[in-house]
Amino acid sequence: MISYRKELWFEAPSRRAFINITSQVEQCLRESGVKEGLALVNAMHITASVFINDDESGLHQDYDRWLERLAPHEPVSAYQHNRTGEDNADAHMKRQIMGREVVIAITGGKLDFGPWEQIFYGEFDGRRRKRVLVKIVGE
Repeated sequence: MISYRKELWFEAPSRRAFINITSQVEQCLRESGVKEGLALVNAMHITASVFINDDESGLHQDYDRWLERLAPHEPVSAYQHNRTGEDNADAHMKRQIMGREVVIAITGGKLDFGPWEQIFYGEFDGRRRKRVLVKIVGE
């Protein structure tokens, strides 16, 4: 069995962003040499997310508005967490909604996606470096 691990680093210039990381994960798969197995892709920060969906700008705008309605950034005083000196309680909640990780089947040396599926890094408290773990196991 092959086990491959790589960290991908991101620094979104804005507080919130959705970054398509499919090509980076595909590059990791090529580097791993795995033909049949599983790829785990997870955000290693509690204010970021990894998820799978369509790469369509309208959908991303809808996500952004929907998440802001569910967990608005302001007023920051509305959150107990922010009383510790932080201002990112909303980012923790947005991450919880969007999820920490995805697992993708690998078949024939390729990520086994359905139609239109792409992998995204969701940033909810940006403007600093954060990482995503790619762990690939298989044969």
